[in-house]
Amino acid sequence: MISKAECLDALREVVDPEIGINIVDVGLVYRVEPKENSIEVDFTLTSPGCPLADTIMADITNSLQQAAGEGVEIVAELVWNPPWSIEFLSEEARLELGYPI
Repeated sequence: MISKAECLDALREVVDPEIGINIVDVGLVYRVEPKENSIEVDFTLTSPGCPLADTIMADITNSLQQAAGEGVEIVAELVWNPPWSIEFLSEEARLELGYPI
């Protein structure tokens, strides 16, 4: 079974196309729960009007499927609570985007 850390590493390969930083460091991943035959992920977007929601969802699914292997179901759910804010940015993302630490 894939670990949570391995799932997060796989999700770091998914880049928010509008920001150019991976979705983990942007703070878009709220929950990752690997199970025996599935991985559940709750994620959000920087805004409800994001035109790339389908692309990000597909990238999440593909990245986790590649890491976990065949036979593992990927259940990715787009959630809006809590709303994303810049406080969710990692230190690395803050530095890259020019926000104070």
